[in-house]
Amino acid sequence: MVVLIEKNYPVYTIIISNPEVKNAIDGPTAQELSSAFKEFENDEKALVAVLWGANGTFCSGANLKAISEGRGNKVEKKGDGPMGPTRMRLNKPVIAAVAGYAVAGGLELALWCDLRVVEKNAVFGVFCRRFGVPLVDGGTVRLPRLISLSRAMDMILTGRPIDAEEALEWGLANRVVDDGQSRIEAEKLAREIAAFPQTCMRND
Repeated sequence: MVVLIEKNYPVYTIIISNPEVKNAIDGPTAQELSSAFKEFENDEKALVAVLWGANGTFCSGANLKAISEGRGNKVEKKGDGPMGPTRMRLNKPVIAAVAGYAVAGGLELALWCDLRVVEKNAVFGVFCRRFGVPLVDGGTVRLPRLISLSRAMDMILTGRPIDAEEALEWGLANRVVDDGQSRIEAEKLAREIAAFPQTCMRND
């Protein structure tokens, strides 16, 4: 299993752990992520989820090598997204805990989350631009909603890296924390959110 779930109610921590490919997502991993978030959504004791990439990298995007080996990400009109949960509309908040690279499809995963707690070493970017691979999982819609069309076009057209400081200035990051602290701080924030009356929060 590449995707792990740690349940410390009322918080779920969903972990991508595949260090050999810097947490890149292939087809089976996307399915594991989708299943993990469906479990979170259906668990009445779970109120907030944290999505974290282990071993110092959030997610380096889709696993391009896996495509040639028949384990590629599926791009279909219906069902789960190529990166897993990115077409889901959950009723509960999800916080991305970002260390290292959140690029290409990894950026799209981070954008899908409601909040992003990022380490000082975090790097965001549309790095798939370098390989002629498009954003296929909601990135071109979510990114301008978060940071404005002008800034989104800067990222999408140039593919340049955005560090934590610039991400915070642009609104791509909600919090910047010391390296090695994103999971801890995201889980702390998750517990703060979970302490609020949930019915009102989920309907705002």
